[in-house]
Amino acid sequence: MRGCVCNPYLPLWEYVPDGEPRIFGDRLYIYGSHDRSGGDFFCLEDYVVWSAPLEDLADWRCEGISYRREQDPHNTDGRWELFAPDVVQGADGRYYLFYCLRMQKEFGVAVSDSPAGPFSFYCHLRRRDGSLFDSEMPYDPSVLVDSDGRVYLYYGYTSETIAARFGAEASGGCMVVELSPDFHTVLTEPKVCLPRDIHTAGTGFEGHGYYEAPSMRKFGKTYYLVYSSEVCHELCYGYSDRPDSGFSFGGVLVSNGDMGLKGRKYPVFLLGNNHGGLVEIHGQYYIFYQRHTRGNQFSRQGCAEKIWMDANGRFAQTEITSCGLNQGPLPTEGVWSAAICCRLTDAAPEKMLHYRTIDPEDAPCVWEEPLAQPDRTKRTQFVRRIASGTTIGYKYFRAESPRTLSFTVRGQANGILELFLDDPEQGERMGEAAVTPGGSWHTIPADGVFSGTHALYLVYRGEGTLDLRDIRFNG
Repeated sequence: MRGCVCNPYLPLWEYVPDGEPRIFGDRLYIYGSHDRSGGDFFCLEDYVVWSAPLEDLADWRCEGISYRREQDPHNTDGRWELFAPDVVQGADGRYYLFYCLRMQKEFGVAVSDSPAGPFSFYCHLRRRDGSLFDSEMPYDPSVLVDSDGRVYLYYGYTSETIAARFGAEASGGCMVVELSPDFHTVLTEPKVCLPRDIHTAGTGFEGHGYYEAPSMRKFGKTYYLVYSSEVCHELCYGYSDRPDSGFSFGGVLVSNGDMGLKGRKYPVFLLGNNHGGLVEIHGQYYIFYQRHTRGNQFSRQGCAEKIWMDANGRFAQTEITSCGLNQGPLPTEGVWSAAICCRLTDAAPEKMLHYRTIDPEDAPCVWEEPLAQPDRTKRTQFVRRIASGTTIGYKYFRAESPRTLSFTVRGQANGILELFLDDPEQGERMGEAAVTPGGSWHTIPADGVFSGTHALYLVYRGEGTLDLRDIRFNG
């Protein structure tokens, strides 16, 4: 891989959560829902497709809008948002997009001659008798075309409260059905292949029951079913030698707050719902997931991390980083946006556990402005409302030769930014930068020298709050 890529892997002005990584030909495609920065609900935009060559996962390009919500004949007024999709290639060589509309009890399928789209409406899934398939809360489709040509659909949503609000019935767990090879007909009755929270006793899934967001992959002869658990912020997986039954709990793959990693009890980043999938490229596995910005769950961005399979075919939880898909630490060259941080913690980390009710006016978060700017590429992303005790972290940077640092900040703050290497509590204190009040963006230098490969942490100590736009490494 030739270029340099960080987390989030798409441009900072783009918001594509629920990312399903799929390889078609020599490119990696990302299919996801599409959030709006500053939106007040999930998935307010139409589907777009992004892709990158397998040889350079830094070279992402937008393939454009692939499917619009009003293309579904049951949604011609565009009333319902397009939720998480998946795409597979059929035996006829065409590409099939599976999707659901917000809490509507049906699955739609669209088709294209290209993996990049655009897609045209194809059908709604139906039973053999022609009736609409609406069993067990159709939601979050994931599709497997197995090596023998048989096709399986995985789906389900287990929140009884939200399902009842929309007149639906919550799923009994992760559901699976077999589809006809033309992706038009459901051939079997739904059955549970992963248990939900209230059915995990004695299964090995205790405390990590299925909640939503299935993503099925097959590596070798083993089936790996990634899902969002009852813990919500974590992606877990089950594994089996059969596509529709016999799954054992494999463990946690990633938490978007690093919860549970090395016994961590408080999040390093704002928690929230999670959705993603596994992909293998040139022998390296990656887990795709999502992070949350603006202090809520409606402006989500796609991230990815390397993850390793052991000799037994199992994965262990991986840490969240700023370098993600990059083939090593990020270089200490030029300017990096502060918004690529992988740690952003309040002085009172226990407050971050209550992510559904956190007040973005009283907590640090990744932000974007001005939303009134119609050209999204000209908006500015930064870390907002950094108060005393806030920690901002980046994993990892590598300096081939010694570097000094400076930061672009603004705000009514008076104090210092302390710089630490590798750990903000027990790591080496590299230096500090003095912060004084200033309403417009301005640059402050730091003392100390960065050399070698390290995580970099900034901790603000002082009065007032500041915003942090970027980090500059100076030769």
